[in-house]
Order: sequence, then structure tokens, then C-alpha cells
Amino acid sequence: MQAVTVSTLKSFDALKNVPDEQLQWLIDNCSQYTLQDGESLTVQGQKIAGPHFVIAGHIVLYAIQNGSRREIASFNGGEVTGYLPYSRAVVATVTSQAVGEVEVLSFPTERIREMIKDHFELTQALVHVMSNRVRDFTAMQQQNEKMMALGKLSAGLAHELNNPASAIVRDSASLLEHLQMQPETFKKVISIQMTAEQVDAVNTELFRLLAISAPEELTLKEKTKREEEIIDWLDERNVENSYDMAENFVEFGFMIDNLEALCSHIPTAYCSPVFNWINNLLTTERMVQDIQESSRRIAELVSSVKTFTHMDRGFEKQRTDIRIGIKNTIMLLKHRLRKGNIELAKEFDENLPEVYAMVGELNQVWTNLIDNALDAMEAGGRGTLTIKAKKERQFVQVTIGDDGPGIPEEIRSRIFDPFFTTKEVGKGTGMGLEVVQRIVRQHNGSIKVESKPGKTEFLVCFPID
Repeated sequence: MQAVTVSTLKSFDALKNVPDEQLQWLIDNCSQYTLQDGESLTVQGQKIAGPHFVIAGHIVLYAIQNGSRREIASFNGGEVTGYLPYSRAVVATVTSQAVGEVEVLSFPTERIREMIKDHFELTQALVHVMSNRVRDFTAMQQQNEKMMALGKLSAGLAHELNNPASAIVRDSASLLEHLQMQPETFKKVISIQMTAEQVDAVNTELFRLLAISAPEELTLKEKTKREEEIIDWLDERNVENSYDMAENFVEFGFMIDNLEALCSHIPTAYCSPVFNWINNLLTTERMVQDIQESSRRIAELVSSVKTFTHMDRGFEKQRTDIRIGIKNTIMLLKHRLRKGNIELAKEFDENLPEVYAMVGELNQVWTNLIDNALDAMEAGGRGTLTIKAKKERQFVQVTIGDDGPGIPEEIRSRIFDPFFTTKEVGKGTGMGLEVVQRIVRQHNGSIKVESKPGKTEFLVCFPID
């Protein structure tokens, strides 16, 4: 191991402008040593020391989450780690471990005050290292959380889009097949001999029935009974396909009285072809309605995604109605509510003031809080997600609550700490609530949690002005 010189430290980007005499003072007051492969420089949960100057080699930083290791970052020769001047860190949040042999120069933490007092340029350089690290780390974690949020939402979006898209494919194929069968029906229809007045009367009655947009909701028992009545009525008049026809007629709200009204305008000999023509018309109508509904659902989802992904449009604040972001987040997480048998209770103030905010950042807050609430209720197999938004004095207050097991008192004070998580490996980074708190503070807001078994609420407040 060669002795460290001033020229060695001058090769560090962070130290290249520090006067030689200050670097020599640093060397004279440091200890130089070699870490062997696997040895730790700092240990998660233990008192932090340093600063440490990595002369040569490679160091990885990792955190232990629920008994498993998660790598965070790494350092190579020419970089600085450990405690830095003016840092408020007391305990290491990660472990730094040597990969192969690593040469290190370590400064005693207890002499930092002397460095600050007598060596301005050296102190300034190390403070610059700290500020850069905080900025880079914050940006990295916020980006990671954004990608995790988008990952969760994209999985749900794929699931949500698949259903209406499959319905459109299925219904369009059925509609095409149905239309191909029309020539046979057409032959029977054109052979019907009815007066213009009779045709007009049938048309008027039929389209009056179709104009009834919301047929009454029937129980399965009621629906079956009405179908049987219609089958009997059609069979009495020798109408073909009565069984298939009855289901269609009931779905569109037709009753015996309606069929009687139609029949009164149709010559007895032509009841079967006319009612079969009406049935074909209703079948086509139903398929088109299904396609329209599926298309509308896809359009709603795409609109929600476009609004939600304000997070990728930069960082300008704007006046926003936070209810929109919450509703879009709920729509994109709706598959999780269904999967977890979760009921949703919403209570939004109709006259909620707008707040000045970065829309995408707030969407990240709602995603994390709602996702955590759903996770908390997952074990129980059911639950109620409660979301409220109201004006509270000069603030807009959003409450997101669940009726899960609650947050144990012994960990409640730690839930906003970086890397702290109670989730199993792969389900959380331990940065979700830390990022939530940071975003809320960036908006001059506040967040607090109230929890007991059966009721947990996160209360988020944003200033109106």
C-alpha cells in the first residue's frame, strides 16, 4: 500500500481546487488502511464515521429490508463517502462493503469542528460533495418511485384495458356473423304483406320501446319468470326461436302488453317473421351498445392515463383541482379494489378550492397512499378504502384511510424514514412514504398519520394560497 500524497488527493474531482497545505493537513490527520473483500466501512444502524476517501477499489452500498439485501449505490476510487461537514446524519442508513481490496483514507469525525474552523476551502469542497449527493440521491429515489408507481399502474391498466378490448373483438366478430345470417331473414321479411299504416304502427311502437333507456332491474327469479311468460305467449302464436327471442325481449324491457300492442298491427300469418325481424334488430342493437360501452371505457382509461402522467411533463406548478388526480388514480387502481374485495367510500367537498401544485407529484402521493392502504387490507381479504377531501380553514385536507390492522405504535415514528418498510421483498423500496413526505413539504403542506387496529388515516394538508 503506497502512502497517499497531495497529488493523489488532487486527482479527486471534489478536492482538485483545495490548497495543497490543507490537503497535506488532511493526510497528516487521517488513517490509511486496506479493506479486504467483504469488509464493511459503515454498517446500517451504527454510528456514522468519516469522511472516508476511497483511494482505490470498489465499494457497494446496500440496505437490509425484511432480512434481504437491496443494493442502493456504489463508490469507486476518487470518491468521498461517510460523514461530511454540517451533515445531520448520526446513524448510517445503509451498509458500505468492499468488493475486492479497497484502499481508504479516513478522517476522525471528532475533528470535523477543527476542519470547519481552520480549513475553509477543504470544508467547502466536502459540503459541495454532500449537497450534490443529496440532490442526486433525491432525484434518483423520486425517479425510482415514479417508475414503481407507473409499473403498478401499467399492470392495472393492462388488466383494465384487456376486458373492454376483448369485448370489442368478441362483439364485432359476433356482429359480423350475425349480419351474415341476415339474408335468410330478409327473404321472409320481404314476403310479408302489410299495409303502410300497419308498418308505421309497428315501427312507432317498436322505437317507443327502444327509447326506454333504462329497463327495470330484475332479480334472476323475476327475469326467469318473465322469460317463461314470453316463451308461452310466442309459442301460442307459432313464433319460431321463441326461447332465444324471450331472453332478448326481457333484456330490452319488453313485457306481454308490449308484445300484444305490436301484434295488434301484424296479420296473424306474419307474426313469426316480424317478431324474428324485431329480435334480429334487438340483437344488432345490443351488440352495438356493447361495442360503444367498451369503447367508452377504453377512452375513459386513456383519458385518465393522460391526466395522471402529468408527472412526465416537467415541474411547473399550476392551479389544480386535486379531486381530479385522486379520481384518476382510483380508476387506474380499480382492478386492485376488485381483486382485494375492497369497497370504496368517497366524500369530496363540492366546492373544494384549487391548490397551486405540481400535478404529477401529487398523483405520486395519491398512488403511494392508496396503494399502501390496499396492501394493509390485503391480508384480511376485504375492507373499505375511505377517501375524503374538504376545506379545513386555509387548507385543503385529504384523508386516505383503511380498516386494516393498523400501524404498530413501536414503528409509527419510523414510517417516513428512508428505506424503512414492512413489506416483503419486491413489494416496496422503503422510499414510498419518504418521497410522499418530501413532495408534501415541497408544496408547503403537512402529512400525519393516525392509526389504531381497524382504522388508519393519513391526513394530507395543502395551503390554498
